[in-house]
Amino acid sequence: MVTLIRTLADHGDDVNCCAFSSSFLATCSLDKTIRLYSLNDFNELPYSPLKCHTYAVHCCCFSPSGHVLASCSTDGTTVLWSTQTGHILAMLNQPSGSPVRVCRFSPDSTYLVSGAADGTVVSWNMQTYKLFRSGSVKDGSLVACAFSPNGSIFVTGSSCGDLTVWDDKMRCLHSEKAHDLGITCCDFSSQPISDGEHGPQFFRMASCGQDCQIKLWVTTFTDFLGFELKHKCTLSGHSAPVLSCAFSYDGHMLVSGSVDKSVIVYEPNSGSILHTLTHHTRYVTTCAFAPNILLLATGSMDKTVNIWQFELEVYCQGRPEDEPKLFIEDWSEEEVSLWLCAQGLKDLVSIFKMNNIDGKELLNLTKESLTDDLKIESLGLRSKILRKIEELKVKVEALSSGIPDEFLCPITRELMKEPVIASDGYSYEKEAIENWISKKKRTSPMTNLILPSLVLTPNRTLKMAIDRWLETHQK
Repeated sequence: MVTLIRTLADHGDDVNCCAFSSSFLATCSLDKTIRLYSLNDFNELPYSPLKCHTYAVHCCCFSPSGHVLASCSTDGTTVLWSTQTGHILAMLNQPSGSPVRVCRFSPDSTYLVSGAADGTVVSWNMQTYKLFRSGSVKDGSLVACAFSPNGSIFVTGSSCGDLTVWDDKMRCLHSEKAHDLGITCCDFSSQPISDGEHGPQFFRMASCGQDCQIKLWVTTFTDFLGFELKHKCTLSGHSAPVLSCAFSYDGHMLVSGSVDKSVIVYEPNSGSILHTLTHHTRYVTTCAFAPNILLLATGSMDKTVNIWQFELEVYCQGRPEDEPKLFIEDWSEEEVSLWLCAQGLKDLVSIFKMNNIDGKELLNLTKESLTDDLKIESLGLRSKILRKIEELKVKVEALSSGIPDEFLCPITRELMKEPVIASDGYSYEKEAIENWISKKKRTSPMTNLILPSLVLTPNRTLKMAIDRWLETHQK
């Protein structure tokens, strides 16, 4: 079941885009403004609306950290805002002066890409706020853009229907006609495909267009094989042009909004329709899932933004959530809720969510905290919860004991989440080696020799191998 929990009706004209960070929801409109809302209660922030653009605002997006919000407009600018104060950090002028239709941050926040109506695409350095590189497509306006989760490529979509793939040096790797009447949106799933046929380096992408279709693609880019884009299937359901599409944070759902005024939620593996939402009275122009929580925002030409919440038991259907993952301390509140469902403790979900129990809090629960803080009076139920937590710890500990040594950080001796290569040739957990260096230790943790350089390079090959091992050993 999906429930409409809030309707925001603050804009004075069509809503063009909406975007989530972990704390905020941003919306932008033909009325030239951007509005920011707190996810705690969906009240508008004191410094909202943000006003600077002189014409319609087409797109807005948050940096991965959520500290910066970007908005772009018909006025030919992309503006960077502080989400803490609402102040303008920088105003980026499209070199051609053409209306900017779309903007996206790279996954590591190093760059921001802006695409314009004249087909130009610009990559901006987010440290200097200066133009880094630029390119252009042959025909049409650039109206869509999405980065692959590992940041090695990004894809743009044009009003002529072409999908164009670029590497991080702004070199065009591939271009093909995807939608006959024009593309309107594209998005990558954050989760790699690992179905036996494809390794984790393959990513799923969705595109939609004026042809009323949603297409699913599989992409990969390696130094050895180059780039591949394969069309996997076409999803049906809409009776009019599809204006927006977006994956949920875990890749288990895909949502689309259409000129037919409906919102459709799909299960992307099977292509089956999970939900059809019909509360908007005009074209649905935008849709976005929140990171790490089961919220969906949809915006429309009816000047409203609807906030939808997914019921946990519906979301769990068909998902084997009873197997533990490593790094329980990194579980979100939603992942704890899913674990409770799998343990037959669904009735406790609301209590745990009310008390903001995430992975760290779960591991620290005691008989006293269950009694005093969570107000769980039943001795049997308290004992069952603690027994399930201990079983979870044992399973994860057993799994951890068999980790290949090359997957462990030499400094922390823990499984690496974000491996990087230092100038000594060894791989370390990024945070660990950064802390090592920050303490004025310019020597190698492995050789004790002076590091010739402090540059750290992401070890994507090792990261993929660790992800592959995790998926194999968590089944």
